[in-house]
Amino acid sequence: MREVDVIERAVERLPPAELAEFAAWFDAYAATRFDAAINSDAKNGALDHLAEAALRDFRNGKAREL
Repeated sequence: MREVDVIERAVERLPPAELAEFAAWFDAYAATRFDAAINSDAKNGALDHLAEAALRDFRNGKAREL
């Protein structure tokens, strides 16, 4: 059995209070991992094309104030 299957079954058995605690922990964990990935992509230039496209659109009048 895959480890993820074991984890899924364990989560399914959690009582509501512990499920809420786990969900809060996992949300924070996932956010931390996401932030690390975004920071890494920003540092290695993987997002540069997006910034360039946004600046090009802004310069061409395709932006509006929020």
